[in-house]
Amino acid sequence: QGLAGPARRRGARSPSSTEAECRRSVAFDCTAQPAACCPDWMAGLPDTLPLSRLSIPGTHDSLSLFGGRRLRCQSWGLEAQLAAGVRFLDIRCKLARGELHVYHLCTFQRASLREVLRRTLRFLHAHPGEAVLMRIKEELPIFSRPGFAAQLHRCLLEEGRDRVWCREEVPTLGQARGKIVVLEALAQEVLGIPYEQLSISDTWNVLSLERKWARARRHLERAASGDPATMYLTFCSGNGLFTCPEEVARFVNPHCYQHLQRRRGQPVRWGVVIMDFPGAGLLRLIVESNAARAGRRSTAAPGTPTVPSWHPHSRGDRRRSRHSSAHCPHQCPSGRTLLPAPHLCRRMSVPAEQKRASSSCRAPGSL
Repeated sequence: QGLAGPARRRGARSPSSTEAECRRSVAFDCTAQPAACCPDWMAGLPDTLPLSRLSIPGTHDSLSLFGGRRLRCQSWGLEAQLAAGVRFLDIRCKLARGELHVYHLCTFQRASLREVLRRTLRFLHAHPGEAVLMRIKEELPIFSRPGFAAQLHRCLLEEGRDRVWCREEVPTLGQARGKIVVLEALAQEVLGIPYEQLSISDTWNVLSLERKWARARRHLERAASGDPATMYLTFCSGNGLFTCPEEVARFVNPHCYQHLQRRRGQPVRWGVVIMDFPGAGLLRLIVESNAARAGRRSTAAPGTPTVPSWHPHSRGDRRRSRHSSAHCPHQCPSGRTLLPAPHLCRRMSVPAEQKRASSSCRAPGSL
């Protein structure tokens, strides 16, 4: 007891504060609530900016909150992730009893895809300047369930209505605001941007933490210097026989933070950076890298932070869908079939001038 006072006066840390620091840093956070709050960071960016030109923070196995140390990948719930600035969600589902339920391996994550869509769209309704990329994947199929694609289509149609982007092409931010942009990997049907056509680094089976980070770093640099029309996804997450998601994140996240910190303030496109247990500082670095490249959106709400002016090339804005209609199933150049939406009316090839003139029309490619 006699040493307690002098120790505190000399700045000694209590066990509780040391434990808190171990659980939360600028790059890593396994606490229940994020230290970051950045719910409207897209609102100040110009509508003409394609999503492929952005640096976007994301989470791997976004709803993997249960299953113990070997399976748990996140500590924040869905709403907390979105409020912290996360704009890429990795949702993995299994078809069971006619519904799509969220799983990580064989562990049910106490949510359905319908719930995830509703909660995400509720956030977007409150923050209409934002867009959320959502990878939807069938979890661990030995053989793909025959009804998975049809149920996914039904779920997107019934829950998403006109607020889900399901075209193959990457939209501009103006086209995507207030919407979920679907990334999918279905074998035949088209229900969003084809995941396999993106540039992806996902060495999930980690045998060496150093090699895992080296591959992620190389892909981040490839994104920084690559084709701006290509979407890059870098998974900083991983698991392995002798490690677990939390241990990988404790090693990789600080290295990622230091790597991005070296080019802070420069106009760098890092692509989609996907993490387990991201820290507030790491999220902030990814988000702030957009400010050096993009001008303020003219329709941004009062109080939106201003960023330096930047004029993107117009090539991405002139891209058109490869589909002429969504009423009838037909073959895409890739050989996949576009699923029909029987009671929807969409115009797929409206000139850009006409799109801008009619703000009341539904965005093309939306369900």
